Amino acid sequence: MKSVIDILDLSVQELYEMMDVAIDIDAHPAKYAHKCDGKKLATLFFEPSTRTRLSHEAAMLELGGSVIGFSGAQNSSAAKGESVADTAKTVSCYADIIAMRHPVEGASLVAANNASIPLINAGDGGHCHPTQTLADLLTIYREKGTLSGLKIGMCGDLKYGRTVHSLINAMTRYEGNEFVMISPQELALPDYAENALRKAGVPFKVTTSLEESIPELDILYMTRIQKERFDDPDEYERLKDSYSLTVDKMEMAKPDMAVLHPLPRVNEISVKVDDDPRACYFKQCLNGKLMRMALILKLLDEAGTPGHSGYWEKGEVHMGGICPNKKCIMRTEQELEQKYYIDEEGNKRCLYCDTLILN
Repeated sequence: MKSVIDILDLSVQELYEMMDVAIDIDAHPAKYAHKCDGKKLATLFFEPSTRTRLSHEAAMLELGGSVIGFSGAQNSSAAKGESVADTAKTVSCYADIIAMRHPVEGASLVAANNASIPLINAGDGGHCHPTQTLADLLTIYREKGTLSGLKIGMCGDLKYGRTVHSLINAMTRYEGNEFVMISPQELALPDYAENALRKAGVPFKVTTSLEESIPELDILYMTRIQKERFDDPDEYERLKDSYSLTVDKMEMAKPDMAVLHPLPRVNEISVKVDDDPRACYFKQCLNGKLMRMALILKLLDEAGTPGHSGYWEKGEVHMGGICPNKKCIMRTEQELEQKYYIDEEGNKRCLYCDTLILN
C-alpha cells in the first residue's frame, strides 16, 4: 500500500504527471467532479491547521467524495492515550484514504505502517510536509516555467521548518538549482537537511542577511518563526522578529523573483507586499488544493496495487540505538522499537525523525 510520508516517496516523473493533472483539473473541473464518488477521506489533525486541512477536505469534496475526521487531539481518543498505530488501524475501517497532521516527528510513518489504506503526511512536527511541497512545486513551475536552474533563498525558521526540509528534498532532484540559507544561527538547517544538499551535490551558502541575498534570487521562500516549536519562550521572543520582507526590500529583488510562503504569516511579510505581482503565497493555496486533488486520485487509483508502506528508500534498517530527539515518536508511541539507518557518512540516524542517534 503506497503512502506519501516524504516528498521523496514520489519520483520526479510522478511529480510531473501530478502537475499535469492539477493543471488539467484547474482548466476542466467538471471532468473530475465525480472521480471519487463513494470514497471517504479521513482528516486526522492533531495540530491546528487552516490551509492544509481545508484544502484536503475541499480537494476530496470537489472530486465527489466525502470527508470525516477531527481537528485537534482533544477531539480524538488521543486525549485518552490511544496510540498513533491504533488510531490508524481503527480509521482504516471507516475511510478509503487518510490525511494526518501530528506534532510528533515520525508519527506519520508509524501511522502509514499500521494503516490498511493510503496515508498522506500533512505535516509531522518539524520534520516533513510533502503536500505543502506539492503546492510549492506547482507554484514555482507555473511562475517560472521550470523547476531547474533556479537560485532559491530560504529565509526564517530553517531548523523547525518542515516545509523547508521537504522543498529541499524535492528541488535537489532538478538540475542546476542553488540554495541560499538565510536564518539566525539558532534556526539554521538541521544536519540531515544539509546532508541532503551535500549528497545531491547542490551548491548552497549560509548567511544571516536577507538584504545582501535578495538581489540574486529567483525564488524567495519566506517562513514564520514558529512559536509552537520552541521549548524556551525567551528564545522565541528574541528571534521572532529576525526578518521582515517589506516593499523597500522588494525593490532590491529581480523583477521576476517569486515570493513564496507556506503560511500562516505573522509579521515576516508586510501586507503591503501582497499587491506586488511577485507575491505568490495566495496562489500557493489554490495550487495546493489542485495538487492534493491529483495526489488523492493517484493514491486511490493505486490503492489495490503493491507498493511501499510509506517513506523513501534509505537503505538497510537496523534495530537499536537511542534517539535523543524529544519530539520523536519514539518518546510517545507504545512499544515502538527503535530503528535506524546508516547515512552516506556512516552516521546512524533515527528511521522516524532522521536525528543522529546514540549508541
